[in-house]
Amino acid sequence: MEAKAIAKYVRMSPIKLKPVADLVRGKDLEEALTILKFTPGKGAEVVEKVVRSAAANAENNFDLSRDNLYVAEVYANKGPTMKRWRAADRGRAAMILKRSSHVGVTLKEKEEAK
Repeated sequence: MEAKAIAKYVRMSPIKLKPVADLVRGKDLEEALTILKFTPGKGAEVVEKVVRSAAANAENNFDLSRDNLYVAEVYANKGPTMKRWRAADRGRAAMILKRSSHVGVTLKEKEEAK
């Protein structure tokens, strides 16, 4: 059984989110939340919010126990980029790229050893 949560169009570059996602991939749920809580930066806040949402989905929609959950999959993919411009010297325009991301988390139940 697995529970998912996705945050789309997060106004943060995937370059900033991917290292944070790599920190929690494969970890137990409580361990992942502790790591994200003490990791500096806004990227950790975004990923933590999605992990908490996936945990709530697991509890409420699938009746899974928080103790048996682990982070099976985390991704921070590229979303649409807003293109803006700023006036530059000699009458030119300098491009400003405002990047966004789609962050997804999948939680699964641990397999019991028989």
